[in-house]
Amino acid sequence: MKNISILGATGSVGTQALTVIEGNPELYRVSALTGNGNAALLIEQALKFKPELVVITDESKYQAVKMALAGTNIKVLAGEEALCEAAVLDGVDIVLTAIVGSVGLKPTIAAIKAGKDIALANKETLVVAGDLITQLARENGVRIIPVDSEHSAIFQCLVGESTNSIEKIYLTASGGPFRGKDRSFLKGVRKAEALKHPNWVMGAKITIDSASLMNKGLEVIEAKWLFDLDVDQIDVIVHPQSIVHSLVQFNDGSMKAQMGLPDMNLPIHYALAYPDRISSDFKRFNFIDYPELNFYKADSETFRNLDLAYVALRKGGNMPCIINAANEVVVEAFLQDKIGFLQMSDVIEACMEGIGFIEQPSLSNYLETDLHTRIFASQLVTK
Repeated sequence: MKNISILGATGSVGTQALTVIEGNPELYRVSALTGNGNAALLIEQALKFKPELVVITDESKYQAVKMALAGTNIKVLAGEEALCEAAVLDGVDIVLTAIVGSVGLKPTIAAIKAGKDIALANKETLVVAGDLITQLARENGVRIIPVDSEHSAIFQCLVGESTNSIEKIYLTASGGPFRGKDRSFLKGVRKAEALKHPNWVMGAKITIDSASLMNKGLEVIEAKWLFDLDVDQIDVIVHPQSIVHSLVQFNDGSMKAQMGLPDMNLPIHYALAYPDRISSDFKRFNFIDYPELNFYKADSETFRNLDLAYVALRKGGNMPCIINAANEVVVEAFLQDKIGFLQMSDVIEACMEGIGFIEQPSLSNYLETDLHTRIFASQLVTK
């Protein structure tokens, strides 16, 4: 039995992970749960799964959670710093990092230093400080198992291929709700349209990132660190059906793809069970239901965020940290109707030009860059 700590239990990935765990009670036990704003759901989850520790990062909701769990043996903590306690809890075998945003960085570092394997659904951790995270993982003998469907696909394709050279990987993108649209159309779109993803049910932030192709840009950066690749070895192709989750091309020209229905339960299930494959009752893919699978070149001229991510990756240093922090600010501003869809890229690019570049940043440099970028981006949004 594996003991699991779930950081971000009330989000999309966290709730699906708990469904997987509930379906396999002989394999998994929940040791810790954390949530941010949805205290009611976190309480419900805690009463159902009875973890040792619950963390509510929104400190204003601490008393409500504390009172609701007063009749149990569950320890309740509050605040972002308490996330690290959930990440290093004694007896935990694997930490599922399903928090959205760079707030996931510190608890992931804490978990790695404590020797916990990481099921990584928080791509921002590797985007912000991929060099530090991967080095720490090597030093501590920790496995980082990707949960994002695209990176899980690459990971699965590479099992058994450790001695074979990768020529290229292809990350597939659905194209989001605005596939095929031009900039004149995008200029007028609003959040309600951007939140209508054609294939996946996700949280608001990642859904907007998908619509702008920033999600794919962040995945390109994440893939560089997960699979130790050069930027020219990572390509993005648009695949509207979201059946082929990603592909690997080896140096002999052969290719492997991982396929399945667009359902996050499978990559979550695989990450938690790794290195085993555990039987599931998930709905199966049927080729007859999909007589056509289409692939197109990604339009990085219209969706400039993808190109900006490649620029940041080529530049290196703290540049990916800058685009991540700026993106978090502009997505929130877009969701609050403060800026338009295309203005998100404008603000991100201005931050890339306006924030000081550091070629070999330390952790403190990354944290300072993150803070300064958020301030600068917020000022630009206000203007």
